[in-house]
Amino acid sequence: MKRTAPAPTPSPLAEGGHQTLSAYIQARFDEFSRSQKDVAQYIVDHLDEVAFQTAEELARRANTSSSTVVRFSQALGFEGFPELQAQAREEYRRRVAAGLESHGVVNGNGSSSAATPLFSLDQSEFETAVAADHVNVEETARKLSRSQVESAIDAITGAQRVLIAGTDQMAFFASYLRHLLMLLDLQADIVASPSQEALSRLGRIEDTTLVIGLSAGRPHPLVVRALKLARHRKAATLAITDATLSEVAKLAQIRLYYSSNSPAYVRSHTALLSLIQALAYGVYSRDAEQYADRIKAFRLK
Repeated sequence: MKRTAPAPTPSPLAEGGHQTLSAYIQARFDEFSRSQKDVAQYIVDHLDEVAFQTAEELARRANTSSSTVVRFSQALGFEGFPELQAQAREEYRRRVAAGLESHGVVNGNGSSSAATPLFSLDQSEFETAVAADHVNVEETARKLSRSQVESAIDAITGAQRVLIAGTDQMAFFASYLRHLLMLLDLQADIVASPSQEALSRLGRIEDTTLVIGLSAGRPHPLVVRALKLARHRKAATLAITDATLSEVAKLAQIRLYYSSNSPAYVRSHTALLSLIQALAYGVYSRDAEQYADRIKAFRLK
């Protein structure tokens, strides 16, 4: 008797028609464990990397184990990570095709005439990292809407006090944003560690305060605590993050996302730095004459 080969397991996305992997993950996000949520966040926000990474590389980027990546794939209904990755590649190809078309890169005859690349195909590691930063800044600018940015600027200029929460690597950017705002004579403080002084600053949050939370990947509990306290006290909240599914983003009223894709062993913060500087300049531009004398001594040539 001739045995027939078992039919291939259908993709869990098949029932959803043209639903993308990212949309499928976002719809089921609340079902996942804490470690699986880290994987989910990374896939949604770094699809171009996931499409070509191994399970081990993805696990390292998401600060988890390769076994968690496999279990996450199976929790979505895939046999394993290769099947999930196939869906990631398909979604990535569609994004690239849509991007080329929207930028007029596809000619009338359907052929592609790509723009001159930043570097040659045989890029060095240095050039690859610089190219990734270039893409991150462009991707961040494309995703930010004018209404989001204007809302953030309104919140900063309208607050009596700005409290910026950012720990570890985000502490530098929190300090730099505070510096830029204080040049404009705006009252700003930072919370960068669970010290007694920092906690006392959290205790002074009022409804006239704007709390800004900075995070990369999984947010630090202190940043989450700051935003939760701000919401409890009816204070305005702004999240600046690279993870659209981040708890910080869910807690904030205003959200600004930046792209942090990187071929290196750490996330890229080039777009974050650009975003912070542009945000401060937006505040300055609201009343340039008022601020001009204040910052004249500090202006860089």
